[in-house]
Formats: sequence, C-alpha cells, structure tokens
Amino acid sequence: MSEIDLEHLRTWLGREQTQHEDLHPFRARALAATLDRETLPEAGDPLPPGWQWLYFVDTPRASDTGADGHPKLGGFLPPVPLPRRMWAAGGLQIERPLRLGEPAERKTRIAAIDAKSGKSGSLLFITLEHRLSQGGALCISEQQNLVYRAMPQGPAPLPPGEPAPSGADWTQTITPNPVLLFRYSALTYNGHRIHYDRQYAIEQEFYPALVVHGPLLATLILEQVQQRWAGARLLDFKFRAMRPSFDTHPFTVAGKRDGDRLQLWTADHDGQLCVQASGTLA
Repeated sequence: MSEIDLEHLRTWLGREQTQHEDLHPFRARALAATLDRETLPEAGDPLPPGWQWLYFVDTPRASDTGADGHPKLGGFLPPVPLPRRMWAAGGLQIERPLRLGEPAERKTRIAAIDAKSGKSGSLLFITLEHRLSQGGALCISEQQNLVYRAMPQGPAPLPPGEPAPSGADWTQTITPNPVLLFRYSALTYNGHRIHYDRQYAIEQEFYPALVVHGPLLATLILEQVQQRWAGARLLDFKFRAMRPSFDTHPFTVAGKRDGDRLQLWTADHDGQLCVQASGTLA
C-alpha cells in the first residue's frame, strides 16, 4: 500500500461541513413516482427513511468532475489515490422524521480513515457521520462508509458470494431497468457512469452490465418495510453491500421479523446475498 500516504490522508480526520436545504417536495414526489407509489408526498408529510439521500447532495461543476462522473479528488474528502469509489455500508438512527417543505440542516464529520489490503489490492475506507436536524431538533444520525480501490486492469469474474438467508417471511421480486437507474442517479445527482452509461461500465470498469446503486437497494428494502409495517416506526437501520446487482436480471428483496427486530436482504437471480441489512421497529 505504498501508494497510500495514510498519515497525510488522516490530516482530514475531524473535518466538518454544514449544509442547509429546504426539503422541497419535488424530489420526494419524483422518487415516489419512480417507485410507482399511488400517492405522492406533499409539503408537511414525513420524509421516508432513506429518502434523505435525495437532499444535501454534492453538485460539483463540470470542470470539477472526473472521467468516471464522480467529483475529482480532494475538497472536503481527502485526495485518495484510488479511483474506484463505492458506498459500501451505512446506518441510520431515527429520532423523528424529517418533514417536507421545511428547512433542514446536515452536519457532516470525517470520523475515520483506514487502509488495508484485500484480494483486489489496496483498499481505503472513510467513515462519515451525518447529523440531520430541523428546527434545532436532531432527526437522524447517520453513518456512511465509503471504500476506495484501484481500477481493474481487465474483466474478471465476481468474487465468490454467499447464499442469501433462508426462511424469509416475505419476498418481493424487482426487475431493474436503465430508466430506474437513470432516475435515481439524477435525483441523487450521482454522476458515477456505472449506473447509466453501459459502454463505460463494461469497457472501463469491467462490470458485466449497469450497476444498481447500493443506496437504491437499501431504499427498496426500506420501501418494503414501510409497506408491510406501515403503522410501526423504524428506529434504526443498517445495511452493507456484499455483492453488486445488475440491470440484466431481476433480484429479490426479502426479510423476516423476530419481535421488533428485522433481518433484511436482497439476493440476485442466483440466490447470492447482495445487500445485508437489519432494522428495529418501535
């Protein structure tokens, strides 16, 4: 890992930024339409868990955007010398819902920077902590885990996965398509080309197809939780990306409940675990 100056990168530890945004209903209405909801949210409605990812998004200028569609290295995040960036995991602790149509604040702190070696080479992990508030009251505490790695030199098979859990209480089959991925990229201002540029995804990053966003998979899990337990309040939610999903095959969202605890996951068409998640209901 000689190409990673971890001591230098760790000078970014503890850096903070504060963002303010009015939670205009348009983005939430657009996501609701994308998810084929029958009713669209209005100002004053609670923002569903996970939908805060539509807001407080980075909007780099075209000249500050890299060839892969991500913002160029540096800025608030440290200049990691590994080009392939992924949102690997995350967690929410929900005190109260955010409300549409009202001003909100997000404070972000760089909480951890770590490096290690994996089968694919050097890896660097950055943990961000977000605190989202409205009217001076904390609504959501969030942890976001980013992983950086080198660009692959050529096509390679996906690493071995693990079977998805058995004994699900419910399953829902979802067929992704380029329109879904494009809309989610647009709504979250995610320029990473692996989600909408098939030629780039296959020829430059050597994926077999378009990649379904990790946070979109988490959102689809949360959508099922909301539909099945509409009267219960979600207290916390954690997810971890285990294996990529692609737009060429359907995948399943599944889960089971034990008291107030939820075990949740997505699985690909081969039954391999893709996103592992858990939650607690009030």
